[in-house]
Amino acid sequence: MKRSIGLWQLMGFAVTSLGGTLLHFLYDWLGKAVWIAPISGVNESTWEHMKLLFWPMLLFAIVQSFFFRDRADFWSIKLRGILLGLALIPILFYTYNGVIGHSPDWINIVIFFVSAAIAYIYETRLFVSGKLYPHSPKVAIGILAAIALLFILFTFATPKIDLFKDPLTGTYGI
Repeated sequence: MKRSIGLWQLMGFAVTSLGGTLLHFLYDWLGKAVWIAPISGVNESTWEHMKLLFWPMLLFAIVQSFFFRDRADFWSIKLRGILLGLALIPILFYTYNGVIGHSPDWINIVIFFVSAAIAYIYETRLFVSGKLYPHSPKVAIGILAAIALLFILFTFATPKIDLFKDPLTGTYGI
């Protein structure tokens, strides 16, 4: 199982897809519990949808890292994959929305799954090629920790820009 990167990445996609879907509803299911807000979607903003991708991908990467300890490039690859997935969500959403003028819910759902799939495919290519220069794992982990901190911080102290604005209610954050 250790070297079956394709299977690992497929499991990662499944975990991210299922986890992100559950996190989308968890905040409401738990009666808007503040303790779950940092990892769960608290509204329908683009930022909150990025959060739904980030936490499952990070959690899976942590688990996967125990099986790939000998890969000096592991955290560099995971950082790049997560950043790609996070970037694709607003890029695809705002591009589609700008062209069509609105975004049906089913398109938003497809954007989430496509972003996750492309991120894991990209990671797989990096794992297989082995050509990525392994930067310090501490730097990659530090960047991921900083992103995690931003997701937590911006849940409660939300910037008043469109990325954070709930298109249904016009509100920001909780």
